[in-house]
Amino acid sequence: MLNKKSKIFLAGHRGLVGSAILKKLEKLGYKNITVQTHKQLDLKNQKKVLNFFRKNKFEFVILAAAKVGGIYANDTYRTEFIYDNLMIQNNVIHSSFVTNVKNLIFLGSSCIYPKNCKQPMKEKYLLTGELEKTNEPYAIAKIAGIKLCESLNIQYGTNYKCLMPCNIYGPNDNYHLENSHFFPALIAKTVNAIKKNKKELVVWGTGKPKRELMFSYDFADACLFFLKKKTKETLINIGTSQELSISQYAKFVIKKLNARLNIKFDKTKKDGTKRKILDCSIAKKYGWKPKINLDNGFKITYDSYINRHI
Repeated sequence: MLNKKSKIFLAGHRGLVGSAILKKLEKLGYKNITVQTHKQLDLKNQKKVLNFFRKNKFEFVILAAAKVGGIYANDTYRTEFIYDNLMIQNNVIHSSFVTNVKNLIFLGSSCIYPKNCKQPMKEKYLLTGELEKTNEPYAIAKIAGIKLCESLNIQYGTNYKCLMPCNIYGPNDNYHLENSHFFPALIAKTVNAIKKNKKELVVWGTGKPKRELMFSYDFADACLFFLKKKTKETLINIGTSQELSISQYAKFVIKKLNARLNIKFDKTKKDGTKRKILDCSIAKKYGWKPKINLDNGFKITYDSYINRHI
């Protein structure tokens, strides 16, 4: 049973999702949270990770650490995206098991589903078709993590859950103009265009693909909600069930920042999957749903971006 004194290891506490989870834990009064920087503990080092787990004897683990990025980064650094993620998740999940961790949350991505997946995407559609090529190495790594958790649950009765979010945005995101996800890139590009008095906002691809966005604080809430739950399902989708096209998101950001910019689509850049919206029936069945809409989430995100980058 999770309580305020439970010994929790949060891997990846500096990232977009991990920082939101840490903030949520601290706000709720959890006192026994362990975090490690990459310098303190390289999660790709099997021996060091296992020794770390044996020394600390954690009860609960949240695995938010991962190598992540947008379409360009995934397609360019394919080796790092599959190797780093496989090593991180295998070491943390295996060390959790051998040291008798009670409950574990493994964070994934909706890119695990087939490129031409039936919409909205249900958990049962996993491995029913070909993956999107641009992020296939990352997706394969995440699928391997899901199957490891599922196998441990089936064979040994563990309570390891894999939460698959839609696109997440929020404070502490990566705003690199080439390597970030589409929404933080839109924010950074729009701010940059305003500062330089440009007339155009260049958006990669055709602008037609549709995406579902969720604020990081909502996903953090889902992680803690399911950390406490015993579920028969290993894989659970977490989303908002609301979608817009990339073009619509670009117009939204321009409007929110009162910018006068024309959108120019760079069609030499890849679109990725045409549409991704999650079926969240399982999450709803257990009583979880998001609370923060796009307008409120954007305001918090933008204010955080300005404070850190401007």
